[in-house]
Amino acid sequence: TNNLSNRNLIINGAMQVAQRGTSSTSGDGYNTVDRIKLSASGPDENPTQTQHALTSSDTGPWEKGLRYSWHLQNGNQTSGAGAGDVMAMVYKVEAQDIAQSGWDYTSTSKDITISFWIKSSVAQVFYVQLLAYDAPGVYNYAFSTGSLSANTWTKVTHSIPGHSNLVFNNDNDQGFEIYFYTFNGTNRTDSGFSLNTWAAYSGSSQTPDMTSTWYTTNDATFEITGLQ
Repeated sequence: TNNLSNRNLIINGAMQVAQRGTSSTSGDGYNTVDRIKLSASGPDENPTQTQHALTSSDTGPWEKGLRYSWHLQNGNQTSGAGAGDVMAMVYKVEAQDIAQSGWDYTSTSKDITISFWIKSSVAQVFYVQLLAYDAPGVYNYAFSTGSLSANTWTKVTHSIPGHSNLVFNNDNDQGFEIYFYTFNGTNRTDSGFSLNTWAAYSGSSQTPDMTSTWYTTNDATFEITGLQ
């Protein structure tokens, strides 16, 4: 009951391991920080992703001992924000890690909590989406970061309830796929989308409609660290 160690289900959430390299403009895929994938569909110019070294001026995460972030610098999206465009940081959690976590994921009164530090050079709201794959069909959950101030580190903490249809098999297939969107085009969004609740997955209704301010700002930056 009193053992508070080993609680984090995320591997490399401090962004400190980058075996593939510390910088990449290769676009979609795993290119820098271990376990962190860039999902980029439709950009006119690929963004630059880096393992970014934090300094004492990174007020918030620095004081917590965090020394690196996953950092994304936007390209120049000259054609604007297309309906099919997507740009997001993605992390996958193995199903067995959820199954063995002790979370009673079929109970709506039992939560699992996700937290992270986030900073954007553009002030706006961003969305985080979780996909659960072992349910009867894929299940979708999304929440908001709230409105972020520009160039300011913000700690986001969000508790996610269980749902009677959630299933996590005790294997190494993906259990959760977590998207941190800088932009999600209208082919995948819905103005009537309900945040903070589980629902059967719909490809055309994954998050609310997103403002395109970050995506259409040349060289806009977005970074995350301390993911757990």
